[in-house]
Amino acid sequence: MQIAIIALMSTFVYALVALGFTLVFGILRVVNFAHGEFYMLGAYAMYVFYGQFGWPYLPSIAAAAVLVGFLGLLAERGLFRRFVGDEMGGMIMSLALAITLQAGISLLFSVDEQSVRRPVEGAWQIGQAFFAKDQLLIVGMSVLALAAFYFLIERTRIGMTIRAVAQDREVARLQGVSSWKIMAFTFALSCGLAGLSGALMAPVYTVHPYMGEAVVVKAFIIVVLGGLGSLPGAVVAALILSVTEAVASTFYNATVATMLSFLIVMAVLLVKPSGLMGKSS
Repeated sequence: MQIAIIALMSTFVYALVALGFTLVFGILRVVNFAHGEFYMLGAYAMYVFYGQFGWPYLPSIAAAAVLVGFLGLLAERGLFRRFVGDEMGGMIMSLALAITLQAGISLLFSVDEQSVRRPVEGAWQIGQAFFAKDQLLIVGMSVLALAAFYFLIERTRIGMTIRAVAQDREVARLQGVSSWKIMAFTFALSCGLAGLSGALMAPVYTVHPYMGEAVVVKAFIIVVLGGLGSLPGAVVAALILSVTEAVASTFYNATVATMLSFLIVMAVLLVKPSGLMGKSS
């Protein structure tokens, strides 16, 4: 039970990050390696709003997600738009942006780790297992965020438009869809999801300028394992990765957990190169 709650928390947070990562790839065909830095920005926004300004917990999370989404919109308009369809150019730009954001945050806040107070204290005990109340809160809020994302993509007109642009940008344009506006909204939504994830995890882990590096590696593993551009695949892969990490970290250590994650990816790609739920070319 203890492992299960850790795995659930990681699953939903990883899924939020990975869904944004694969969403950008599906629309812009750009592998955004700066995605982890938007996660980091969300954590720092939570540190400022909740930790320094003393705002209430929920408004701080919402403000962090909106702020990071707005920064993502600026990045799409100013940097990524000209690299639509240019995967190599977009990847190089994203790496440059990641390094720039890390350096900028280091100058503003230093490289020292910062801590954010927990929104709730204490834990519930069930049998021999202890469940931290803040971890359960993160699970609940992540589930709500994923449900809202699913509703947006699958049940709204803008979600239908996003899926249409992802499938065929030119056909969508001929139907009167403004592809550029959809791309901007998608990139902002992607960064907002990363910022939300960072804000949720800020009270659990320490906050520092390089915290996004490990997150983007995990997001990339999830996206490749689930299938590039597959949203359901990202969720399934996040569950597999989280359970693997939780079990391996509990009984062995973090190094074994990381090694197992990559071994699973290699095994899946050997059998199905397009990923678990990716479309074969």
